[in-house]
Amino acid sequence: MNLLAIASYFKGEPFLEEAQRQGANVYLLTSEHLRDEAWPYHAITETFYMPDPGDAWNEADMIKAVSYVARRIDFQRIVALDDFDVEKAAALREHLRVPGMGDTRTRYFRDKLAMRERAQDCGIAVPAFSPVVNHSKLHQFMQETEGPWVLKPRSQASAMGIKKINHPDELWPLLEQLGDEQSFHVLERFLPGDIYHVDCAIFDSEVVLSRVHKYGDPPMKTMHEGGVFTSFNVEKGSPDEVALQAENLKVVQAMGQRRGVMHTEFIKAHADGTFYFLETAARVGGANIAEMMEASCGLNLWREWAKIECTPDDGSYAPDETYEGYSGILVSLARQEWPDLSGYSDPEIVWKMNKRHHAGLIVKGDSFDHVQQRLDAYSRRFYDDFYTRLDAPDKATY
Repeated sequence: MNLLAIASYFKGEPFLEEAQRQGANVYLLTSEHLRDEAWPYHAITETFYMPDPGDAWNEADMIKAVSYVARRIDFQRIVALDDFDVEKAAALREHLRVPGMGDTRTRYFRDKLAMRERAQDCGIAVPAFSPVVNHSKLHQFMQETEGPWVLKPRSQASAMGIKKINHPDELWPLLEQLGDEQSFHVLERFLPGDIYHVDCAIFDSEVVLSRVHKYGDPPMKTMHEGGVFTSFNVEKGSPDEVALQAENLKVVQAMGQRRGVMHTEFIKAHADGTFYFLETAARVGGANIAEMMEASCGLNLWREWAKIECTPDDGSYAPDETYEGYSGILVSLARQEWPDLSGYSDPEIVWKMNKRHHAGLIVKGDSFDHVQQRLDAYSRRFYDDFYTRLDAPDKATY
């Protein structure tokens, strides 16, 4: 199998290695400025570099470039390793007629308006929302819906670019600033609550591996107000875990994902205890969630995804046996260029981050309570040892 992986960010090394181990010829399409990153070149047959025009690759040029390469390489799989590459991969699949998710279904994983409409049409609870197109309808929406609200870019990732609006009069100056970009946003009722995420692998439209996790503070709060980011397993067999596994299956079926991975976020509203769908992505969760998940179950989601992609159309896949442990991750921006984590040496720590101006670690344990105690203790120490904050960017940079 000839597999083309697209990566406009440096990530997915375990995927590339596992795909090669499964017998695929792995080809990488990435940005010129990522040439010197530590890609696993031993697992990559050939690498192609796109120039860096600024915000994003030019889609027309990318299609021409890959089509030129396809004169000599017959690609059977095209895989997007990052959220911002999902549309690129879909455009190439459509043009080259390669099996997989096309342009229409891709919108359910990249367009926050499309995914909300799809979820609502399929009977999944979502916070009240409105397209940012017709101003009369927007005015009516805010008159009929209790505030505050959040203005979200339809195609950014995580909490980038989100603006909280406490009074209707605050919306119109923001839309004026956005100008012709305003229709690329969605307005949604802000629901205070706890944020959860379900990370899973799908094969032939069935969820074959999944774990339910909860963020300590909502990512929107951490990104815009600062703080130490944490995420951890929900207690096994708890009502929250059972409910979210069921809700996640509804989302998988609604969005039509047949093979691959998904990272889906829900909010449990403080007001009524209901789980509401927030967003989903056809990728491995960021912020080293794959490493955290591996610590609790023994399987790496990147590698399982590669196995799924390398399975022939008429083949079968099942994950190896997992174990039922608990894990959690904490990450902080650090005031030191290279934070010294040598003082964090407890046996529960199974992974440490090695990244400029970041401090992070993963803890592992056999019980939910023990992992929680460790995360709480390390979070307090992180504030003393490393913590700093920066203003959140409005959009991703390449």
